[in-house]
Amino acid sequence: MKIGARNVLRGKVKQLRHGVVNMEVIIEMPNGNEIVSMITRKSAEKLGLAVGKEVYAVIKASNVMIALE
Repeated sequence: MKIGARNVLRGKVKQLRHGVVNMEVIIEMPNGNEIVSMITRKSAEKLGLAVGKEVYAVIKASNVMIALE
């Protein structure tokens, strides 16, 4: 995977908060810090997100996206 974002942080999904359209994804970093991202439910389903799954927080400007290897 190659991307232009400079900040790619590896972590695990700690919690998923389901909304009607969006889903809040809480990612725990190895040092215990957390990053929160809002993505569409469709994207979360497409990525197969689940608590404990390893993911990457891809940070570009003020957006946080979720990526898988």
